[in-house]
Formats: sequence, structure tokens, C-alpha cells
Amino acid sequence: MTQTDRLLPVNEAIERLERQIRAERRDGALVDPLIVGIHTGGVWVADALHHALDCQEPLGRLNITFYRDDFNTLGLHPQVSPSDLAVDVDGRDIILVDDVLFTGRTVRAAMNELFDYGRPRRIALAVLYQRDGRELPICADWAGQELNLGPDEQIHVDGPDPMTARLVTSKES
Repeated sequence: MTQTDRLLPVNEAIERLERQIRAERRDGALVDPLIVGIHTGGVWVADALHHALDCQEPLGRLNITFYRDDFNTLGLHPQVSPSDLAVDVDGRDIILVDDVLFTGRTVRAAMNELFDYGRPRRIALAVLYQRDGRELPICADWAGQELNLGPDEQIHVDGPDPMTARLVTSKES
């Protein structure tokens, strides 16, 4: 069985993330973290982690559409919803959450937007699935699963209720 045949179910990947983050909180490396999800799949994962970790602060949501480096080629999308960060990020530990880390461009855009809200003490990245194919030097602090995929393979996370993940080839996308 190849690694691509073993895509973990979403609930198992979230449980792995929860254990990793709890361990870092116990060690004191994370102080009163604010969880922020990247629209849309990252918000679904962030919401599950927010509940599992019993966070007191409201969940933050980022819509990075206008921060993407490919915005001009994507065109305007009429369903762009605003970001929602109800808590000051200055000096805070931020757990930035996304569903799949692939090229790194989405995370770069999210960090650009976060800095428009203030200067966090630390930004740590949690992703459900981290795959190969990075175009920017960005990697997750915590990943539910790491995968090596072929150039024509992608991970699609569907949800939010239930949240599921599947491998597809570019022919199926």
C-alpha cells in the first residue's frame, strides 16, 4: 500500500493535531493561544480544534481572498465574506489553522492579513494534511498527517458536517 492509499479520516487527523497542541501547551511553549482558521476548510478544522481544546477566546476567521498573490488571475468572487478577529492579536500566540498545506501561498496570505490586525508574539501553523509540493519556505508546526503525493493528486476536504477528506486526481477535480 502506498502512502497515498492511507489518507487518514478527518477525525483521526484532528485527534492527532489536538494531542500535539496539548503537549505544546503543557510544555508552556503556547501561552493562551488564539485559534484562527483560514476560510473555508481551515475554519472547519479550527472550529473542531477550538471545541476539543476548550478554548475560551472566540474563534478567529480569516478570508484571505484579497491577500492572495493570484487574486488578479482568479477574478472577483461575489461570495467573499469578511474576516472576523474579535480579539486583539498584539503580543498573542496565534494557532493558524488550515485544512491542507500544499504550496504555502495560502498561509503566506493569511500571515499578511494577520499582521494587518497587529503584531502577534508567535504564529504557529496547524494543518489537517501537509503534503509535498511547497513553493514557499513554509511548513506546519503540527500536522494531522503528512503525505507525499503525485503531481496530479490533490486532497479535497469537504464539510463541514460531516467533514471528510478524499484524494482526487486532477482529472477528477
